[in-house]
Formats: sequence, structure tokens, C-alpha cells
Amino acid sequence: MSLADARVETRLPAQDLDRARQWYTEKLGLVPAEERDGGLRYVCAAGVFCLFASTGSSDGTFTQMAFGVDDIEAEMAELHSRGVVFEEYGIPGLPMVNGIVDIPDNYPSKGRGERGAWFRDSEGNLLGLGQATS
Repeated sequence: MSLADARVETRLPAQDLDRARQWYTEKLGLVPAEERDGGLRYVCAAGVFCLFASTGSSDGTFTQMAFGVDDIEAEMAELHSRGVVFEEYGIPGLPMVNGIVDIPDNYPSKGRGERGAWFRDSEGNLLGLGQATS
């Protein structure tokens, strides 16, 4: 077996798992598929991520996990209605309009580029939405 054949799972630290579980349920509409002491496992259509109890935390200066969506504006509107606050970034050379940045030539295999938006979970982890553009 090679790592190219392995399933990849994201791990995100949580200072408070109960708070994180409530946030992911209320804000993102996600329910853990599995639970264990110190951990929550979520299964989405094309991937898995886990929250784990941690005394440490990410500094939140980079995207730790992103959700690929078909309609970024619709997803943002839905999440905003649930209380999710989107970040505004000053990315040099890439203007942000209504919380969305257009990234040309971002991973050409996905299309012409990608549109992105970012928000933080209850634990300060930086999450993103990405929509491929053709």
C-alpha cells in the first residue's frame, strides 16, 4: 500500500468538545458519526474530519480545512443565517468582494480558478469554503 492510496482525514483541536459539538451542529448542521472520550468524528460526502480534545490550539493563521461547494453565495447565506461570521482578508492582489476572493489558476485541475471564503469555528480553527470556477 502507498500513501497515495490511503484515505486522508483532517484533525482539528478543540479546547472544549461540548462547545465544539454544539457549534458544528447549530452552525454547520453537522452531527458526529462517531464519538469517543476526547474525540468526535464527522463524515461528509467526500471526506472525514475529527475534533479532538486538546490543551493546545491552532494559531488560526492558515486554512485548516475547507469545504468544496457548488454555490458559495448560497452556502454563505445559509451559514450567515445560522450565525457564522465570515472573515475579511486583505490578500495582496486579490480583492475580496462580499467576503469572497477570486483566485485565478488555483489548482487548474479543478477548473479556471477558485472562489474562497473563510470563517472560524468555536475553537478558533480557520475553515474555508471553496467553489471551483470553470
